[in-house]
Amino acid sequence: MIPPLVRTLAIGSIVLLGGAITISALTTSVLRRKALIKKEKFGKLCWYCRGNGFYKCKLCHGNGKIKWSPLYDPVFVNPCVCPTCDGNKVQRCLNCLGDGRI
Repeated sequence: MIPPLVRTLAIGSIVLLGGAITISALTTSVLRRKALIKKEKFGKLCWYCRGNGFYKCKLCHGNGKIKWSPLYDPVFVNPCVCPTCDGNKVQRCLNCLGDGRI
């Protein structure tokens, strides 16, 4: 059996720790939202993706598939799903990280 004083101290410390984690998460989410609003209001459009946040895949040139051969000899050429865009034909802009604004 756990003594009542130790139990009370344990419950109190758990409550304080949970409160600290909750306040930290809330503060982080508020600051992220504030930064996003500031970026939308004052940020310039990304010149690379023209504000879309995505651009045509550079590896497959927007096809979604690449030609792959296990050897350099092009006897067997297999069409495979593009590893960069996963077949979606577009990839996230690395300049603005998909936000469309810098």
